[in-house]
Amino acid sequence: MNTVLAAEAGSTTARNLTITLFLVFVAITLAITVWASRQTKTATDFYAGGRSFSGFQNGMAIGGDYMSAASFLGIAGIIALYGYDGFLYSIGFLVAWLVALLLVAELLRNSGRYTMADVLAFRMRQRPVRTAAAVSTITVSIFYLLAQMVGAGALVALLLGIKPGTTFLGMDADIAKVATIIMVGALMIIYVTVGGMKGTTYVQIVKAFLLMGGALAMTLLVLAKYKFNLSSLLGDAASASGKGAAFLEPGLRYGVETPGDALKTFYSKMDLLSLGIALVLGTAGLPHILIRFYTVPTARAARKSVLWAIGIIGTFYLLTLALGFGAAAIVGGSEITAQDKAGNTAAPQLAEKLGEQFLGGDLGGATLLAIIAAVAFATILAVVAGLTLASSSSLAHDFYANVVKNGQASERQEVTVARISALVIGAVSIVLSIYAQNLNVAFLVALAFAVAASGNLPAILYSLFWKRFNTSGAVWAIYGGLLAAVVLVFFSPVVSGAPTAMFPDHDWQWFPLSNPGIISIPFGFLCGWLGTILSKESDEEKYAELEVRSLTGAGAH
Repeated sequence: MNTVLAAEAGSTTARNLTITLFLVFVAITLAITVWASRQTKTATDFYAGGRSFSGFQNGMAIGGDYMSAASFLGIAGIIALYGYDGFLYSIGFLVAWLVALLLVAELLRNSGRYTMADVLAFRMRQRPVRTAAAVSTITVSIFYLLAQMVGAGALVALLLGIKPGTTFLGMDADIAKVATIIMVGALMIIYVTVGGMKGTTYVQIVKAFLLMGGALAMTLLVLAKYKFNLSSLLGDAASASGKGAAFLEPGLRYGVETPGDALKTFYSKMDLLSLGIALVLGTAGLPHILIRFYTVPTARAARKSVLWAIGIIGTFYLLTLALGFGAAAIVGGSEITAQDKAGNTAAPQLAEKLGEQFLGGDLGGATLLAIIAAVAFATILAVVAGLTLASSSSLAHDFYANVVKNGQASERQEVTVARISALVIGAVSIVLSIYAQNLNVAFLVALAFAVAASGNLPAILYSLFWKRFNTSGAVWAIYGGLLAAVVLVFFSPVVSGAPTAMFPDHDWQWFPLSNPGIISIPFGFLCGWLGTILSKESDEEKYAELEVRSLTGAGAH
């Protein structure tokens, strides 16, 4: 009886601490946003933070934008459940930055103003290209937003101790999730409409510090428990996983060998390759990451910010290795899956166990759990703000100012439309997230990466490096890649025909891979090439001007 009462007291304490820390974070970030709103006077301030951020500040903000809930909760969980194979996500996300640094960062900063479409439309007909870019940006951003907000709903219900059959403030688990999604959506709309890029950037910097601090503290506690002996940690993780030595070797989740079924083995290995291609190439086409290159004053600062981002993100993904294997060893795979089948709560569960061992009893566990939960909330809020800003900027700058108004809109009109767009996109995301609560978060994130790599990346690379590239090529590349990625996922085992699918009771799948990248990315490049050679349009003078601008920064805003 005493044990039950102590457990209830511990969960109540954790709940109260979590709510308090979350409210403190929200209050701080809202204060930053209000301060930033007073510095936001022009379109450049709203879209690009007045191009006033240093390489280090922008690198921190990129890290804050990139290390999403999928990174912190999802990767730690997948390593805790699948060992070696889970770490492939960490490697993929990190290597992706080399593509962004070497091919995109500096050239994009020199060539554009506010959005990805500025580069694409520079040497082409404005209307069709900007319309296609706006459609692609909003599609990628909304998929990413759904993943973050659905994750937020599940996380909050879990961390407030609301399980099926229990209530909090009179709400059951389902209503609490909906309330959380609405609250997160409302906060992201406030961050963007009030603070613009300046407010969003400072929120992301604060969140990056919090996330790095939380992950580092947990990693040190895990290593301290094992006296900094990695071999001992990995051995315990393999034992507790129930999978033995296979836990530390490839092939547990991806590239699985199926004896007697060569086709199934082949598909599993292709799936691994497809996922890797999407992760590595997706980053250089993500709209909310691309607009960050415009917030610095020079191309040199853009390069420096990517180098800082690689350092911050690389360190973080190394820490996820300790968090994942630590969760497997200390919490155990069966306890993690009992709480959440996908393993998304491995990091918070590890925090609770570490708190109990190092800070003493249930109160110590509740305290560390509350701190890590608040960091996870901060992560979700910062990422959704960045995504909303990217999609509202594209809608206002690309579609309204350059397609509807044909370049005749004033800066004031443009910023007003951007704020209204943030409100509309936020509202759409809230509604879709409420209906998408049962969808797989990893599926939504992987789809966002695949769509970005299939549609946006071919158009950006062709535009920067191919003299013959033209309007038809850009439009074909974006729509072709976008459509291929979405259609293939819809007919894949992720959506139907498998026990883990979104619709497990239906079966219309014919595409055997879970990630479409290996087909849809080359298809996007092929469409761009085909659209270009079938059209006679070509403007080599404009390409020469773009080449000079992208390489030297001459004429950049």
